[in-house]
Amino acid sequence: MSTPEPNAIAYDRVRAVEWEDGRLKLMDQRLLPARLEYLYFDNLPDAARAIHDMVVRGAPAIGITAAYAVVLAARDRYRANPRDWRADIEPDLERLASARPTAVNLRWAVERMRALIKALPDGDPLPRLLAEAKHIHAEDIAANRRMGELGAALIGAGSGVLTHCNAGALATGGYGTALGVVRAGVAAKRIKEVFADETRPWLQGARLTAWELLQDGIPVTLLSDGAATWLMKQGRVQWVIVGADRIAANGDTANKIGTYMTAVAARHHGVKFMVAAPTSTIDMNTPDGNAIPIETRAETEVLTAGGTRTAAEGARAWNPVFDVTPAELIDAIVTEKGVVEQPTRAKMVALMGS
Repeated sequence: MSTPEPNAIAYDRVRAVEWEDGRLKLMDQRLLPARLEYLYFDNLPDAARAIHDMVVRGAPAIGITAAYAVVLAARDRYRANPRDWRADIEPDLERLASARPTAVNLRWAVERMRALIKALPDGDPLPRLLAEAKHIHAEDIAANRRMGELGAALIGAGSGVLTHCNAGALATGGYGTALGVVRAGVAAKRIKEVFADETRPWLQGARLTAWELLQDGIPVTLLSDGAATWLMKQGRVQWVIVGADRIAANGDTANKIGTYMTAVAARHHGVKFMVAAPTSTIDMNTPDGNAIPIETRAETEVLTAGGTRTAAEGARAWNPVFDVTPAELIDAIVTEKGVVEQPTRAKMVALMGS
């Protein structure tokens, strides 16, 4: 008997965010790939700290985590003060929204939950808020699968692809954005080889993308960030596929530091560049990349590796977490609503109005 052909859904075993037994359950991504451990949260302050400390990371996953954190806060506030819990929860919502500044999905999820809070009738808010958080989660997975189909359709058979950072199931509700395209492309036999940048300084490519793909039986070749350009020179990459933490109204895209460098190299070598992200990542109130706030983290993340100092004593470090790839370097932005090729402001307005 022949082995059945794999399909895209078969490559879908990883979940980083879950609601379990009345608590928020997060895979602690700081420990991967050495250990697979889960942390449980039953209050908003701890969930917000988990977002800041990168227990969970990736714009869509952060938004989903935030939605569940609002449920936790509402439960606590309603139990403590059933009459005025809406006023009491406002400082919680602001604290949550400020946990990470660059990922627009965080504030998007908070605002969506805030709008529901304002519209709720009196009484226990938990059932409606939890249903909304679960709906946000399910929407994300469905959007990722749709993006996978649309993105894979752009890739020619037998292609090599390169990804930077981790925009997979670990960074989303499940299946992934950039890695969703990879999963669908591998299943459709369009992708022959997958390459992943290490992604310094947190090594999301080495620790997370490689681990995640291997969980689904997808072979991956790891390379240092600085080797990507030389790989392109060899003709082994036809597409670079990345996710996004925020997309501005003109198509400029903020993603993990090193993405801009990779896009410049791709354009020079005639390699196509794809951004896969849900429309919740598109911020039409941000006119262009110059208006995207770029988070800067501690110097120690660059000066050390695995807790061991690798830099000379006395050296300083600059540690921007994201950079902005201008729209003119992007061949396609793939969303659940459709594909925008050679993005412009007019095309982004048309997409978001569709």
